Amino acid sequence: MGYKLGILDQSPVVEGVSNYDTLQKTVDLAQKAEEWGYERFWVSEHHNSETVAGSSPEVLVSYLLAKTKSIRVGSGGVMLQHYSPYKVAENFNVLSTLEPGRVDLGIGKAPGGLPLSTKALQYGTANTGEDFEGRLAFLQQLLHNNVPETHELASVQATPIPPVKPETYLLGASPNSAKLAANLGVSFAFARFINSDNDILKEAASTYRAIYPNGTFIVSVTVITAPTEEEAKKLASNQKIIKVHLASGRTLTLQTIEQAEKFGKESGEAYEVKQYEANIIYGTPEQVKEVLDEFHQTYGVDEFILHTPIPNPKERLRSFELLSPKNLLKQAIHA
Repeated sequence: MGYKLGILDQSPVVEGVSNYDTLQKTVDLAQKAEEWGYERFWVSEHHNSETVAGSSPEVLVSYLLAKTKSIRVGSGGVMLQHYSPYKVAENFNVLSTLEPGRVDLGIGKAPGGLPLSTKALQYGTANTGEDFEGRLAFLQQLLHNNVPETHELASVQATPIPPVKPETYLLGASPNSAKLAANLGVSFAFARFINSDNDILKEAASTYRAIYPNGTFIVSVTVITAPTEEEAKKLASNQKIIKVHLASGRTLTLQTIEQAEKFGKESGEAYEVKQYEANIIYGTPEQVKEVLDEFHQTYGVDEFILHTPIPNPKERLRSFELLSPKNLLKQAIHA
């Protein structure tokens, strides 16, 4: 195929299903993803949410590593604006010491929730005022154990030092994020399921490659696969993208209109909520693969992370199985 496939799971909450069973479905999906030949399995960070249960990726990652054997497991991602880079480095060094070569540290720039949860996350903590780029740069120095001698924390180490460092990925949806990742020498994951503008994707890809030609460029896409095109289209037809546009110029993507309205009210700014058609790649496994093949060739994508927002758990699981590397290989052999 020329590229790898991974899965992003947000631990979606289904009505009538307990939180325990919701997280067990994430465990089950990770185990099946390993069996089906997926390269990696990422879990997200969302706070104060009734629609997704994944609020603490570093904790969930540790559990998933213990429940799987070979698949890479990681955060998609840790929202660094809330946390001490030192503590994040310690967390993932511990994980990488326990499971060398299997840990991904995906870092996100978004808040992962509404203003109230952001306030709660940062309540009672010391904020140095350092910008995101500074935080990410310091995190990389900690992970590589090369904090500059001129830094006020020059002698600090994030222990234990693992035999294999966790792989760092910056998650973003803009050329600026791609540039930051390239300048720091880390892998970049473009969130096309948030920003489906292919012109922006093209600019992000060219920006990243121009600065860091040997880096890993990943694209996270919304994908729905079914045995027939008709069924896949039906499953995709109800999906929408909800965005809240703030007067300050910020735009954020939320799960529901209710969440977007709540975010706008909690922000203290004038705001507008808009609903957009979701740009979903859907169809049979063969049809979806054709689209991914085209993206791979056009934008130089090394890997795709699949986001599949199907409410029905069985149909969602089937979608991942149909598009799995194991299934695509089987089809290629019999073609």
